[in-house]
Amino acid sequence: MPSVNDLVRDPRLYRAAAVGQAADAAICVQPVPYVARCLDDVGWPDGGRWFFPLVKGASALGLAAAPRWPGLARLTAVMLTLYFCVAVGLHVRARDLRLNFAAATTFLAFYGALAASGPPVSSRAASS
Repeated sequence: MPSVNDLVRDPRLYRAAAVGQAADAAICVQPVPYVARCLDDVGWPDGGRWFFPLVKGASALGLAAAPRWPGLARLTAVMLTLYFCVAVGLHVRARDLRLNFAAATTFLAFYGALAASGPPVSSRAASS
């Protein structure tokens, strides 16, 4: 049976996270009402919402790169950990401690685990 560390380092997990980030980027292009309400709840200005599809799209590419460029995938996980630190802080500041706070906290823990362990470095990736 694989260990938790093996699971967290599995490139397939990075690819699954990349799919999630890509889907999230897509729904942030013209925010669906749920996303717009979440951003309203934490006080994120309308003029700054262009930022989310770009960051989430770039993070999807970085996570998907895990098999070929594990260092990039790990850096992406570190940056997503910082992103979700800010998200949790915004929810706390806004006293929005409901479902979205729980989701941000869960993603903070998830990407923190990915950042701490990183994907395995294959001999192919090391020679690139």
